[in-house]
Amino acid sequence: MKQLPSDTVRLLSSSQVITSVLNVVKELMENSLDAGASSIDVKLDNYGLDRIEVRDNGHGIKAVDTPVMAVRHFTSKICSHEDLEHLETYGFRGEALGSICAVAEVAVTTKTEEDDVSTQYMLDFKGNIVSQKPSHLGQGTTVSVMKLFKNLPVRRQCFSSTKKCKEELKKVQDLLMAYAIVKPELRLMLVHNKVGVWQKAKVADNRSALLATLGSSAVANLLPCHHHQEQPEIVLEGFFPKPGADYSTTSSSSPDKTFLFVNNRPVQLKEIMKLLRQHYSAQYPDDPARNRFPMLMLKITVPPSSVDVNLTPDKTQVLLHNKEAVLTAVEALLVSLYGFRPNTDLPAEKQLSHKTLPSSSNPLQPHDSLLDIEPSVERDNSLTNHTSSTASADASLHHRTSNGSSSSSVADDWIRITDNVVSAADKSKDQILAEDWSRGTALTDPLSGEPLQPVTIHQPSRHNDSDLDEVKSQSSSKKKTFNIITEKQAALTAYDLITNRAMRAPLSPAALFDKEARAEVLREKPTASLLDISIAVRERWKNLGEDNRKKYEEKAKKHLEHHEQKSKSASAEGPRELSVSTSRSHMQGQKRKAPSSNQQLLDELFSAQPQKKMRNPSSKPSQPLPCSMAALQLQLQRLSSQSSAASRGLCLVNRLASQSAWVILCGQRLMLLNPFRVEEALLFKRLLENNILPAVSLQNPIQLTDGILGGAEYAEALCNMEKHSPELNGATLFSDPRLVANGFKIKLTPGLASAERHLEVTAMADCVPFLGVEDLREILTAVLHKKARTVQECRPLKVTNYLQGEAVRLARQLPTNLSREDVEETLVRMEQQLGETNRTCIHGRPFLQHLSDIPCTDQQAKALLRPLEL
Repeated sequence: MKQLPSDTVRLLSSSQVITSVLNVVKELMENSLDAGASSIDVKLDNYGLDRIEVRDNGHGIKAVDTPVMAVRHFTSKICSHEDLEHLETYGFRGEALGSICAVAEVAVTTKTEEDDVSTQYMLDFKGNIVSQKPSHLGQGTTVSVMKLFKNLPVRRQCFSSTKKCKEELKKVQDLLMAYAIVKPELRLMLVHNKVGVWQKAKVADNRSALLATLGSSAVANLLPCHHHQEQPEIVLEGFFPKPGADYSTTSSSSPDKTFLFVNNRPVQLKEIMKLLRQHYSAQYPDDPARNRFPMLMLKITVPPSSVDVNLTPDKTQVLLHNKEAVLTAVEALLVSLYGFRPNTDLPAEKQLSHKTLPSSSNPLQPHDSLLDIEPSVERDNSLTNHTSSTASADASLHHRTSNGSSSSSVADDWIRITDNVVSAADKSKDQILAEDWSRGTALTDPLSGEPLQPVTIHQPSRHNDSDLDEVKSQSSSKKKTFNIITEKQAALTAYDLITNRAMRAPLSPAALFDKEARAEVLREKPTASLLDISIAVRERWKNLGEDNRKKYEEKAKKHLEHHEQKSKSASAEGPRELSVSTSRSHMQGQKRKAPSSNQQLLDELFSAQPQKKMRNPSSKPSQPLPCSMAALQLQLQRLSSQSSAASRGLCLVNRLASQSAWVILCGQRLMLLNPFRVEEALLFKRLLENNILPAVSLQNPIQLTDGILGGAEYAEALCNMEKHSPELNGATLFSDPRLVANGFKIKLTPGLASAERHLEVTAMADCVPFLGVEDLREILTAVLHKKARTVQECRPLKVTNYLQGEAVRLARQLPTNLSREDVEETLVRMEQQLGETNRTCIHGRPFLQHLSDIPCTDQQAKALLRPLEL
């Protein structure tokens, strides 16, 4: 046997701690929370495989601790194993950064309150510092993890599918949601590929955190609950679904919205989850509700000495020393909320209620046995349930053995738990519940015990004796009548008219060929258009040989003979058609039992139509209008030669109502205009030129040096920009619009020496995500190398993208149907501001789409209107 090298041991153990992107984010987030961070940003590139960055504003890492900050088993949270009994932090093993370094490239940027500037450290696979350099970031720590699982190709291959990567991103979001709920004062943001996926601002309490996480519709059906137990010390807090609420709004098909915490740590506890699902689903008799997970938050607080967190590498499984007491407390809380629902049958429940309450006339129902939830509770008042430990333990014990023990002992235990609830039930026994009233079971018959039914009002008949005789005679006459079709055997019925079929006209040889050739062309070219198919068929018919053409002519001749024969036979058998139709109707008379009223209506319709046509032979009034292509051509030329069209080159014709687009005339071309794309481009140009991003003061100003700016020439270019007049202390603020419009407020402070100067950024725009010193360097690059003098030429890429989004947002607020005056004004501004070269919107789509060219001669017009001939 041989001892494994230390590098191999480190890689094997680290691959067990860091198994996915979720583990990296969880370990780094817990380090940030232990450092007292109130704001955490998580940024992922390519689902975290290329880059993971976790930035916080915590205390930072001291300079004396940085050499061993990523070395395994170095930690500042505990000193010995005994400290685990008083553990108040999320991390304690000192393996997080060391394990991440073994499977990825890691860079740590940190700054404490005492440090002047932040420092970036590059680490090797052992966690040792390779290089360091100053950074512009503020107080806190930023950990960047690049090329995750670079030395574990099989592990990285597991994330090759897009579905697996999306599932991992969803798990990261669920983790952030859990910490957002248990830490209301924490601000969180998740960014993937520079796009914000999810974020939560700082809120006051857990309910506001649930509101920001789950939404108002889900939180409206949640009830705050509280339970305190002194011996052993257990505190339960949370938000549970209201009893009787719709399960479609208070539950989900997956457990990702059931949040369990032990000492503010997100955990997975199967026993408690099972208990929660059982009591929640017991309210609903439907089977679909039993397979769902309730939306709730349960926070369990116990002494740190009674919890063992060091159970699994990811610390999601914990071991509770007083597990039975915790389960009993949770069950007592659930019973007080949803009522006690034992597994026994209904007679046993009635027997139990009569044994426990012999003096009560009405048996105590399960939902009234422990807690009476008043309407004030539903207005989000907290539920408080104080019980003793011995009583709750006895209740849990008897509840688990209710199938084998007597029902009276179970009832005694539950009555002993809540000795003050029976009186409340007695007080509320005469009250009518809203649920019983809505179901119709509030009022019952004292004799039968069944719910009272609505009163039925019987009205006497208004017919007198003579009317009754007439009704009887009419009904008897109706009974004696036979089918109307069998009676009228000598007349032609509407059914015979409906069943007649029209004869098709005979097809020509070209039509027969077209019918067969179209299918062949479609098989050869499935993507061909109708025009292409018609042209191909016409060409084949022209190139068809003499023999094949004679075949189609013979087929057309046979079709014509068959059609003439049918028409002759139909005209010859016209007088006998009546008898045939009547015999057919007599054969099928018993199958079609149509009401006489329907038959009469059909006969009237079919017989009245020819008469109406004969009575009104006059056609509809019409008036011929003179129209010619020559007159139309002259009118279009007159429009194109107008002075307004000559100055602009564009003339509005009309609007397409269905598409909110306009048809315009541009010379001899008809074009389609999208005015919203024009407005979008005009808004973007105006924002680039005039918009000033509001700057927000920084808590810690950013020092600017030659190294941070990229060299002395960049610092010199910055100092040469326009400034305000100096203040009393000699400090000067830059007033150059190229800096102010991009959201930068920079102050220049002279030093003791004549050549010494201090530059610092005192305020920056917070509306643009991740705006920083690199964007200031981009501005200086445009000023120094491109000789940019206007604000539009000095816009950084991040600011340009932000202004594009603002232009799109403003363009979408325009009314859908623009008036003709508005569109004409838009065209004028387009010609003046955008010119003829820039005719595309922000997304690269053109303003104008060519529709057709106006013909100049009659021959061109006839060519456009020429029908398709074979």
